[in-house]
Amino acid sequence: MPYWRDTFSTGYRNPEDGNLDVTPSQSSTIVSLLSAGTFFGALAAAPMADLLGRRLGMIASTAVFTLGVILQTVATAIPLFVAGRFWAGFGVGLISAIIPLYQSETAPKWIRGAVVGCYQLAITIGLLIAAIVDNATKDRNDTGSYRIPIAVQFAWAIIMVVGMLILPETPRYWIKVGKHAKAAKSLSRLRRLDVDHPALVEELAEVRANHEYEMSLGKASYLDIVKGTVGKRLATGCLLQGLQQLTGVNFIFYYGTSFFNNAGISNAFTVSVITGVVNVCSTLPGLYLVEKWGRRPLLLFGAVGMFVCQYIVAIAGTVDPDNPATNKVLIAFVCIYIFFFASSWGPVAWVVTGELFPLKVRAKCLSITTASNWLLNWAIAYATPYMVNSGPGNANLQSKVFFVWGTFCLICGFFVWALIYETKGLSLEQVDELYSKCTKAWKSKGFRPTVSYAEVQEVRGSV
Repeated sequence: MPYWRDTFSTGYRNPEDGNLDVTPSQSSTIVSLLSAGTFFGALAAAPMADLLGRRLGMIASTAVFTLGVILQTVATAIPLFVAGRFWAGFGVGLISAIIPLYQSETAPKWIRGAVVGCYQLAITIGLLIAAIVDNATKDRNDTGSYRIPIAVQFAWAIIMVVGMLILPETPRYWIKVGKHAKAAKSLSRLRRLDVDHPALVEELAEVRANHEYEMSLGKASYLDIVKGTVGKRLATGCLLQGLQQLTGVNFIFYYGTSFFNNAGISNAFTVSVITGVVNVCSTLPGLYLVEKWGRRPLLLFGAVGMFVCQYIVAIAGTVDPDNPATNKVLIAFVCIYIFFFASSWGPVAWVVTGELFPLKVRAKCLSITTASNWLLNWAIAYATPYMVNSGPGNANLQSKVFFVWGTFCLICGFFVWALIYETKGLSLEQVDELYSKCTKAWKSKGFRPTVSYAEVQEVRGSV
């Protein structure tokens, strides 16, 4: 975007083309401030979701996001633009923790993975639309070159608010705050069953009994959630979200255009649109496979595939970077890598973290795991220019950076094998029993629930 570079430059000229531009440090700050905002927003999501509820929490989060979009749209200098990036990020952080929470608490167990996975599908669609809009406006010689792509985000904010005005609060939230009649009404709308239908009554009784059992063990503070089995689950969730970022996917979507330009690919914007299309299309099979294969096999499949692709890109780009055939290899295997990510680690990381935690601590734990995702997102966004660019103070890794991402993909495989439990087909309440009875993640596939919390509460009440 030449006009954006001219407008926001503080006098620095890019040594590659001699034109006005922002400095590498300013570029890192602009890109990474959104991720910093999302980190703090994700941490603030827990008290907001527990105080206002999941539904109103998302509406309030959208208002914060809209403030950030307004500031970016009207900005003509870096300080206001950066402030807008932070507040937009804060709103995104809030939303990114509350949406999977809402989805996991409302979806029936047999399609919960696909429903929560749709969160990642929406992200991929957003990335594709962003790439298309950027490509269409990048050559405009007016403020529309950057204001149009930013202002498009207002449309999604409106859709979010209107949708949440229509949809009900989650029944599990109403159970959490002791409003059982509202919980029954909410579940009735979601399942399209009458409030006295046996299946609905049974599901609601199990949720209520499980929560009462949890509360009988005492309330959970932030200090309590790092202890015992909940602490193990929290560590698993944080590592899963952190490793999702360390696979390198956001390097491609944040800095892919610059990387492909430096690699000698003339129309890097077109490549970004292609990778966006691959990202969207590849997420769709993941929504099916998460319920067909399960969480563990799909994550292992993705980790191995990403590892192979990253190393091929790194080797090809390092050994013969000036060969035109190498450019084709880079594009091809980046696209194959995106397929593996989008069909596995993209959606399934959100699915698994949405299923891990008991109701009384679910909002707290989900906000922390989501914050872990955004913390690594920020770190990668900030560090990447220094890792790949040439010049004093930079590592000038270029294609070698894919060795780094590929190594983390290998670590992902070992992590899944050792720590990710198979939760396919289990209700959120049955996941608690899984973690209490199964001590090894690789043995979790054979687990079958045997405890009904409703029956346990009946027995306790009769004693």
